[in-house]
This record gives sequence, structure tokens and C-alpha cells, in this order.
Amino acid sequence: MDAQSRGRAEHIDPADQWVLNPDTGEYELRLTPSAPQSTPVPGPRGASRAGSRGRGRAPRASGSAPPAAPDREVPAPRRRRAAPEEPPPGRRGRRRPAQKKSKGKKALLWTGGTMAFVVLAACTAGYLYLEHLNGNIKSVADDGASTGGFQKDRAINILLIGTDKRTGAGNEGYGDAGSAGHADTTILLHVSKDRSNATALSIPRDLIVDVPDCPTTQEDGTKKIIPGSTGVRFNTSLGQDGRTPSCTMRTVTELTGVTPDNFMVADFNAVKTLTSAVGGVEVCLAKAIDDPDSHLKLPAGKHTVEGEQALAFVRTRHSVGLGGDLSRIEIQQQFLSALMRKLKSNDTLTSPSKMVKLAEAATEALTVDSKLDDIGKLKDLGLELGKLNTKNLTFTTVPVVDNPAEKVPVTVVLKEGPAQQVFDMIQSDVSFTEVKKKESEKEKKEKAAVAARLEGEKADPSEVRVRVMNGGAAAGSAQEELQYLQTRAGVTKSENAGNADTELARTTLEYAPDQADQARALAEILGLSGAAMKPGESVTNAQGLPTMTLTLGKDFKGPGIKLDAAPGKTPEGVQKSTADKVECAK
Repeated sequence: MDAQSRGRAEHIDPADQWVLNPDTGEYELRLTPSAPQSTPVPGPRGASRAGSRGRGRAPRASGSAPPAAPDREVPAPRRRRAAPEEPPPGRRGRRRPAQKKSKGKKALLWTGGTMAFVVLAACTAGYLYLEHLNGNIKSVADDGASTGGFQKDRAINILLIGTDKRTGAGNEGYGDAGSAGHADTTILLHVSKDRSNATALSIPRDLIVDVPDCPTTQEDGTKKIIPGSTGVRFNTSLGQDGRTPSCTMRTVTELTGVTPDNFMVADFNAVKTLTSAVGGVEVCLAKAIDDPDSHLKLPAGKHTVEGEQALAFVRTRHSVGLGGDLSRIEIQQQFLSALMRKLKSNDTLTSPSKMVKLAEAATEALTVDSKLDDIGKLKDLGLELGKLNTKNLTFTTVPVVDNPAEKVPVTVVLKEGPAQQVFDMIQSDVSFTEVKKKESEKEKKEKAAVAARLEGEKADPSEVRVRVMNGGAAAGSAQEELQYLQTRAGVTKSENAGNADTELARTTLEYAPDQADQARALAEILGLSGAAMKPGESVTNAQGLPTMTLTLGKDFKGPGIKLDAAPGKTPEGVQKSTADKVECAK
């Protein structure tokens, strides 16, 4: 019997049993006296004691209620007031009034969204409901493509995949008939190490990429390497030739340089069930839409959509923007922003009915990787995501241009410079929005001193004397950069000094105080930040002249490419939006 059938057999809807205790600020599970009842569902402690007493007995099926004793009526649970604490001598009769928990602080526990609730609710509801939700979760192997799972003390990268597979009733009109489930919508969600900001990077399904060879676990448990493909659509990284989500994960790593910690996969039903669970999501249209392909028909203005209508909203593309996949990505980002706002609203957080339905919908609608396959792990992830402020959650898209190889553009290719900048910002854990943090006086002074390194007179490039070393860049980079400096940038007094003794993550320029004007000139040519400039000592070259040292780090992307392209600011022309703002689809 599946979990859904068991729920019907018990005739108990957990959402109807939750009551908010105004004295404690906690939700309590109370079974009404009029309802047919079995033994009350134990909390975590009760479950432990029951397990101790029941050793040697056959285990009950997960999610089923414990049997009542024969010919014995089980009384309804009653509220009991805890015995007052005995006051210390000399203070008898004086008691401090009980302090109510702050509802604002209480609400913060729930802001992790769907997944944070799953375990918090289950632990309060009882062991059996926890097991029931565990039974909802579907997982597939990550095949070694991940980092091994997210960690609380590091930045988090979650790959979210929406497939076009027609599963479930009512989905016949969507997606491609007979599709194995391609990566129709893909978002790389990066959450900063300090949890102050996050970036949701959409990857166009029609982006031309190289899909690497993919070791894949088959349904029968055997391993198989699925050969890679060159110059194909990104969406074929899933479903095509039996590829699993782990292959999409490897493709994203190859594309962005970021290895995801975990993945989550959702089909059409996820949109329908999640929006219905929260009572609909408010969206906005700048103009009326009548799209026969997605079945969306709405006038201009704000609307609350759920179920089939919500799915139609995220599937529409011919009636928005330029009518292509990039336009659909924008409307999906607007929808996800609205969903985030609804999940974090008091209307959702203070409704036990909605929270239970949300837990059910989320665990039934998602497929996760094998490193994220139980309620405890999902709860921990949810709590980490819950620390985010929606104003610092940025939605953006991989910068692309029409494929120049096609007369009639159908696919897109990377816009190399800006795309690499975006990837570098995520790799370097740099926020796409300004996050205001309190700085100490010492930090302010240090920041001002670093910025001051770029201010002042600059020497003529012909007067800049520098030696170039390779400290972590690709082989041959020092010679390539030397040629660029001498032939393109006018830095003729430069030389190749070979490999550095240690590898560096960031390119640095070391110089003596009397070479500051030369350092500023070279920093402008290379796009170095003040942090990359290291006041110190010069070295003496073969001619006995003082020379600066430029050490190319792992962030070096090639001769002539500005190094400030990596951590700093969002590239010009890259469209972005934040989850706290309401935007109308155009």
C-alpha cells in the first residue's frame, strides 16, 4: 500500500490536527475527541520509549498508526498544565510570569521554505509522520559528480532541474510527447558562505555545450559510461541516451567551473502541487496573454495562479518578450521570486494547514540525489536557505548570443567575456547585489588603504619595468602575457621569469614604494584591483635594475583579458532581478 493509500485508510489529515498554542508560540498536534482514534502519535521522546518497550516485536509499516489495545477505548489527549517550579527558600510565592516566545523569531525558523518545514513539522507531529514524509522522497545516484553534499560552513551550490517529461494526470498537453525528460529548465543556485546573499543562475536549454562522458548507475544497479557529445543543446544532458541528472551536473561543472553539491529534479506536477499547497502565487502581467500552446489566457494586471494555471504561466513563451526560450526564462524567474515571497509570508508561515500540505507536496514532487535522500538532510538544507533575505537573492541568466553558425538562429552560444565574468563571480563567492555589512573602524581604514593604491600619477607604459611569472595559470601563460605586454600594451621593459615557487589563486603585483606610479600604470592595463597590488620590495633584473614582479594566478584567463573581470561587479548588459521586487511580465 503506498503512502497516499495509507493516509486515506487512517482517516487522519495531519493538517487538521494542528493548533497554535498562544502561550508558547508552538504548534501542537491535538486529535479531536469526536474522531475515531488510535493511540496518540508519539513525539520523538515517545517514539524512543515505544521502541524500547517494543523490542522483539515485528516492526509496523512506516506511516501506519500503532494498534490500540483490544476492548479498550483510548481517551482523547487532554491539556495538562506543568507543575510549578518550587521557588527557592525566602522567595516562596513569587513566580516570574512565563515569557512568550517572539513570534518574529519563531517565524524565522520557517523561512527555509518547503524543505525546512519538513522535519520541523515532523518532529513536532511525531515519529510516524516523519517516516511517512521519508517514504515520499525519491532519489537517484549522483555517480560521483557532486562535491559529496553541501556543508554548513561552506558556500552551497544546488542544481535545480525542471524536466519536460509528461508524468502525472493532466500533463498530456505540455512538453514533448514521448520525452525521456530533458533538462528543460535548469538553475544553478549559489548561496554565499556567510548566507548573506544568493545567486540563481538560469542556463538556457538551447545553449550549445559539450556534454562529457557520464558514468551512470542504471536502474538495475549496474554502472555504465554514457559517451559524451560535442556541440549539442544543453537540455540533452538529461534523458538523452539514458543520461541521468548526474550527467547534467557534470555538464554544468564543465560549463561554469562550479561543481554542484546536490541536485533536485522536478516535473510539471511540482509547479501544480506546490502552488496549490500555498493557496496560489501572485504574478503580474504588463499585457494580456492568450497563448494556445501553454493554455494561458489572462488579462493584464495582477493575478493569483495555482495548479494548472500556474504551470501554464511558467510554460508560456510565445506571448512574452521575443517569444523564445530566453523570454520564458525571465517569466520563470519572476514566478520563482513570487513563490519565494509567498513561502516567506506570514500567511504561509502561520498556517499549519498550508505548512503540512507544503511538506507533502515538496517531498512527493521532487527527486533528489543520493546525498540528500532523507528528511534530516533536507531540513538542514532548508534551514541554511532560510537565512537568506529575498532582497539579496539575485536571478540572472548565463550571457549568450545567437549561434552565428545558423542562418535562422535557433540555438545560442556563450557570450564569452561576460559569461566568464559571471562564472568567476560565483566561483569566488561574490554577490550580484550590494550587501551592506557593518565594518569596524579598522576594516574601514584597511579598505580605504587598499583603494588608495590605485590613486595617483601613472607612469608611461614604456617606463614600466616588470618580470612575469606563472603562479598557477595554464602552462605557457607567462610567455603569452609577456608578448601581449610588449606588442600590444607598450610595456617593452618586461621579461619572462618562469614559474613561481608557489601557486596563487589570484594574480598579484609586488612593487617597491618608489615604483607605485609604474604599478598603477600596469594595474590599469591588466585590470588589477587594489587588493591585487602588494606593496613590498622590488627585485634586481639581469641588468641590475629594480623590477616589479607580476605573478599570474589561477584567475588568469588569457593575454589581454582584464583581471577585474573576476570578483568585482556584474558585467554590463547582464540582466538581473531580485526576489523581493514585483515585476510584470512584458
